[in-house]
Amino acid sequence: MDFSNKTVIVTGAGNGIGKGIALLYAEKGANVIVADVDEKAGAKTVDAIKEKGGNALFVKTDVRDEEEIVRLMEIANLTFGRIDILINNAGVSVFKSPFELPIEEWDDIINTNLRSVFLASREAAKYMRKNKAGGSIVNIASTRAIMSEPNSEAYAASKGGIIALTHALAASFSEYRITVNAISPGWIETGDYSKLRKIDHEQHLSKRVGKPDDIARACFYLTAKENDFVTGVNLIVDGGMTRKMIYEE
Repeated sequence: MDFSNKTVIVTGAGNGIGKGIALLYAEKGANVIVADVDEKAGAKTVDAIKEKGGNALFVKTDVRDEEEIVRLMEIANLTFGRIDILINNAGVSVFKSPFELPIEEWDDIINTNLRSVFLASREAAKYMRKNKAGGSIVNIASTRAIMSEPNSEAYAASKGGIIALTHALAASFSEYRITVNAISPGWIETGDYSKLRKIDHEQHLSKRVGKPDDIARACFYLTAKENDFVTGVNLIVDGGMTRKMIYEE
């Protein structure tokens, strides 16, 4: 899978999964737009890419703001002349009792996690539809869209909405040769992997906790032109946890 000279936009690329995705696309030869509201973190991701000989540009972006998303796409197109791939990764979470969650926090989670996916996908697709080969969009959802623990209503709703929005956009953008897919990560450790316990790994069918690179490689699969027959899907990358029957003996 060769991404040389492809323009890839990754939102929320300053830290965690987004940073891992941005780094690996750069290693594959892509021109990477690092979008994040955190200017310091975004700049560090760009520096890490350039240290390895990659090409990247940081664009400070609050994905809740429609004008900033429009500006992000304009800069990407003006800088590299095209937009090929969009990874909608930016997201936040708040876990509070539904009796205590202020509506302002609910709205912030929905606007950051879900509304932004619609806005960014729409604006990126305006440029992708001009490409002879179309383009690819990947939306980072979560296994929390299909299973839950208490006090996760806003986050679960936003991620469930992403999965529904994904197949709707896949239908709408199909005539422009734009594929739209989702990835639902399970436990992806973005901190010190060495500090995980044995039980953390062994509870997974894969016998290990996930890493950001696992999600990046899934993005490669869904955005490679060889795989343009795959669209509208939600790819679960969770070490088998959502397929594990769990009962206490």
